[in-house]
Amino acid sequence: MSFILFFLSFLFLLAFIHPYFIYPYTLKLMRRRPLSAERTLPKPTAALLFSAFNEERTLPEKIRNLEEIRAVCPDIQFVAYSDMSSDRTREIIESRADLIRLVPSTERTGKATGMRRMVASLDTDVCIFTDANVLLDPKTVPTLLDYFRDPTIGGVSGTLKYINDDDSTTAQVGGFYWRLEERIKKLESECGSMMGADGSIFATRRSLYPVVPPHLLDDLTVSISVTFAGKRLISAADVVAYERNTTSSSDEFRRKRRIACRAYNTHLHIWPSIRDSYSLVDKYKYLSHKVLRWFGAPILALAALFFLAGLVSCGLWQLALAGLALGGVAIMLGRKGLGGPLATLSEILISVVATFVGITDSWKGMTYQTWAPAQSR
Repeated sequence: MSFILFFLSFLFLLAFIHPYFIYPYTLKLMRRRPLSAERTLPKPTAALLFSAFNEERTLPEKIRNLEEIRAVCPDIQFVAYSDMSSDRTREIIESRADLIRLVPSTERTGKATGMRRMVASLDTDVCIFTDANVLLDPKTVPTLLDYFRDPTIGGVSGTLKYINDDDSTTAQVGGFYWRLEERIKKLESECGSMMGADGSIFATRRSLYPVVPPHLLDDLTVSISVTFAGKRLISAADVVAYERNTTSSSDEFRRKRRIACRAYNTHLHIWPSIRDSYSLVDKYKYLSHKVLRWFGAPILALAALFFLAGLVSCGLWQLALAGLALGGVAIMLGRKGLGGPLATLSEILISVVATFVGITDSWKGMTYQTWAPAQSR
């Protein structure tokens, strides 16, 4: 009996670490699909879009970045959507009508609706999606557009780099997680397509822009939809953007919870397309990258539960109690911000739990249609 319990614990532990450590190695075993060296399509026209809500702190730097991009790409358009901001966001954007075209809002709608309205106002070949607080390396924009001269490419994800990892343990853990995420996306891209792009920086062909219900995660819906059209969604290491990560644990919990809820709502929306159009390999990629991560908290809890039950079945109930107590103390010490491995472990567990809480929010019918910028970033 104890052997079975320990074996089940081991299986659940493998399931927990699979998306982060085992899955990337399996990607290396898959057949490579290199990009074509021939770019047969003409240079595409493009527009850069971003939605903003109460971003007056970040807009001056964003505008300077757009000016630098315009200097490199004179023909690019810039379009912004202010989601009924209560600060000076709309005023700042309107003051630069020579640079940015504002798509106005008359009510609070959320990012997905704002993006849809901006795309509907365009006639460009390519839409570049980004966030108000993200800065794009201007020199890499022509490189981003050049990928779309390959007719097999439907979407391109840039590489996001966080610039404040040393500000807190929360930022440090978030930075490490994101570097791992970028590595996995690169490996997915090398053997076909990524399983969705992050909204910080990605681009798609305007003709492939799908209908996005307002309660869904628009970046996942828009980016992964290019694969349903038979096009590739690739990761570009030579397209670089920069962003500040959240430094507050409570801000990060709320952010992870909101994203997970919207991601799972998106999953319910796109799953029929994945089920009907994806190969077994791509379904494996999607389930490994997305679904297993969402259920990390209960999977890890079951691994711990079966391990403790195994100890009890061996007559080592005192050791099981001691392990449970030590685990609780370690988490509390980490939450006290003592730094070091305990604080790092605590932040990882918070992230895992926040994600699953977001999934349960989705089960309850919650949507998180609107958003607010994290104050600690």
